[in-house]
Formats: sequence, structure tokens, C-alpha cells
Amino acid sequence: MEVVKISVSKAQQKATKEWEKRNYDSVNLRLPKGTKERIKNVSETVNGFIVTATLEKLEKEESEEK
Repeated sequence: MEVVKISVSKAQQKATKEWEKRNYDSVNLRLPKGTKERIKNVSETVNGFIVTATLEKLEKEESEEK
């Protein structure tokens, strides 16, 4: 697969950063060595795996509280 680099203006970078700040929470996550590779072996993306697992766990926990 060929990687194509496209240039993005400073204004676009700033706008994207501001949009992400308004629409996402950011969490720095540390996992035991080897966990990232294990996730890559079962999921397309590490971020997608973590988001899905987190939302599933939250739904379960919140439904048990009721």
C-alpha cells in the first residue's frame, strides 16, 4: 500500500485540534507490556478495541446499578 502525504494548513490543524477538544475526552492509558500486541491480534485498531470494551463495560455497570 502506498502512503500519500497531504499537506494540511496550520489553520486546519488548529481547527481540528479545537474540534477534538470539544467533542472527545482524552485518556492516557498504560497497559502491561504485550497487551497492545494482544489487542492488535484480535481487533482492527487498538483505539477501537478500547472504546468498544469501555462502552460495553459502562453499559453493563450502569444497568446493574438500576
